[in-house]
Amino acid sequence: MPKPTNDEWGKAHTDDVCALLRLTPRLQCIADRVPEGARIADVGTDHGYLPAYLLQSGRVACAIASDINAAPLARAKRTAAKYGVAERMDFRLCAGLDGILRAEADTVVIAGMGGETIVSILDAAAWDWRGVTLLLQPMTKAELLRRWLTGHGFRIAAERLVRDRGTVYAVLTVTAGASAPLTNAEAWCGVGLLHDPLYREYALARVKKLERAAAGLRQAKDLDSAQLAALEADAAALKECVKEWEDANGTGH
Repeated sequence: MPKPTNDEWGKAHTDDVCALLRLTPRLQCIADRVPEGARIADVGTDHGYLPAYLLQSGRVACAIASDINAAPLARAKRTAAKYGVAERMDFRLCAGLDGILRAEADTVVIAGMGGETIVSILDAAAWDWRGVTLLLQPMTKAELLRRWLTGHGFRIAAERLVRDRGTVYAVLTVTAGASAPLTNAEAWCGVGLLHDPLYREYALARVKKLERAAAGLRQAKDLDSAQLAALEADAAALKECVKEWEDANGTGH
């Protein structure tokens, strides 16, 4: 049986207007971490599946769906109408949080984009982050995002891993607050994940990434010995984390 396409995810079991919306595993993982009764802003909403689901399920009282482009926002409006939540969802055409006031939301979701883009959105927002729950799901550069957060007045309260279409992603729950500097292994592979069943798979994927970068550096005309040593040290640290996970979960050899 072929896998659903991106557009097929989020379709209902029937053609009824208010049939229950289904989410991808990645979006469901985020939805499960939204506080009950939250006022949510979904930045870069695309099809608007997440806020529509949260409204339809009664998990949130209201939702703002925002996107920088008009076409995805139009798709979100169609989703909201189809699932009977259009009157409870607000739509904003804006970059990041530029068109959303702090008083309008206590939970902000930024998912499905690169870590660098998430950093730029947070860095540009003139918000008082106290009392705000951030749910962040980077598609790339998660290590850059984690380092930036802990260096700019944020605390990674929890992380959860989820596999979606063969790739493991991290979902970060973040709040305002002081945080100790991350180890390199934490920056690459997350905080508090050593007992997550997907940790080994997630960590090994990052080991391969570091080893590929090191191999490429060795072939460079002007070898940067310091950078190479840093990559090799990070890869070794992650392998130790994998061994710790295997020992803790009874899978070590």
